[in-house]
Amino acid sequence: VQLQASGGGLVQAGGFLRLSCAASGCSFSMYTMGWFRQAPGKEREFVAAVSWTGSITYYADSVKGRFTISRDNAQNTVFLHMNSLKPEDTAVYYCAGESGGLITKATMTTSYNYKYWGQGTQVTVSS
Repeated sequence: VQLQASGGGLVQAGGFLRLSCAASGCSFSMYTMGWFRQAPGKEREFVAAVSWTGSITYYADSVKGRFTISRDNAQNTVFLHMNSLKPEDTAVYYCAGESGGLITKATMTTSYNYKYWGQGTQVTVSS
């Protein structure tokens, strides 16, 4: 299984970005997908997750109302739409995937429940 994240970049505060994560080598439609981020000197933290059906989503409180996670199973891709970006959103963003089974908030929001990880994409928000 390979996950390829893209779409990061430098943006001013208040701006938007759309991250993409393309999956290959798996039955993507059966995978729970998540986004996590890690800022310099900080631990990796949960951002958003979507169930394999797309019907269940969870968000970190810090991004709720500003970020939206979505998936296109026909394209084997999960997206993270990030609006109203803040300097504190600056981090390396990682997509993660795990086959089926993750449907509760506790499991979908915890990094060690995901087996597969992308390489990360840098998001920098200037003030």
